[in-house]
Amino acid sequence: MPLNWGVSKSLTTSPFGFEPQEYIAWWYEGGGRQLGESLYKSHNIHPILCGLTGPETAGWYRKEMTSVKDFDGLKIRYAGLGGKVLQKLGASVTMLPGGELFQALEKGAIDATEYATPPADSRLGLHKIAKYNYFPGWHQTFTSFHFVVNRDVWNSLSKSDQAIVDTACTAGVLKNLARAEALSGPQLVENMAKGVQVRKFPDAMLRELRKVYQEVVNEQVVADANFKKIYQAQQTFHKSYQAWGKVGYLPRDF
Repeated sequence: MPLNWGVSKSLTTSPFGFEPQEYIAWWYEGGGRQLGESLYKSHNIHPILCGLTGPETAGWYRKEMTSVKDFDGLKIRYAGLGGKVLQKLGASVTMLPGGELFQALEKGAIDATEYATPPADSRLGLHKIAKYNYFPGWHQTFTSFHFVVNRDVWNSLSKSDQAIVDTACTAGVLKNLARAEALSGPQLVENMAKGVQVRKFPDAMLRELRKVYQEVVNEQVVADANFKKIYQAQQTFHKSYQAWGKVGYLPRDF
């Protein structure tokens, strides 16, 4: 099949957003897929969810972080809406490709960085310079990957060929998430053995970050009609899902 593939990370996570299982529930069963297809239609693109990982780390830091005041003046690589939150807190936010992060940290061009999940971060060697690795990844609670296909090409395929692609991508979502989850725990153990300080942001700090994020959301809703449409759809699903999500699973710290 001569498909013209591209990769997109749109219609994905936002700070303090869905956990992985909630996202796939929204995408496959809660109207997310239909919304995504509708939004991409104007660009003559057909999106297919084809990969998923769990939350990223909240970043690698040279110093201990105890409150949002510690972001003021910090030179940090941070992506997307999370970066906008840190800018509001006084951080100097930049975006650098993964291949440049080690050198930037080593030379002091940045004081801290986020990148991806523990297994992906380990390949960059960030633990050799920044010894504080913070969690949870409030800015990116999961990462989804979409194959995007030219709609004319997609519509030219037979129903059976379309089903084959959909089935393969659904399997890709499962395998991708399973692998990322399986590797993250052992990687953290290995990091700690190398002297990395694995820390969690205090609850008070997370509440303040979420408060600032709401300011960012309010600005984005006004500025971007598509953002507003997706955000409101996800919030509606989240409210319904939480009736189950809050009671259905065992707490892990009792």
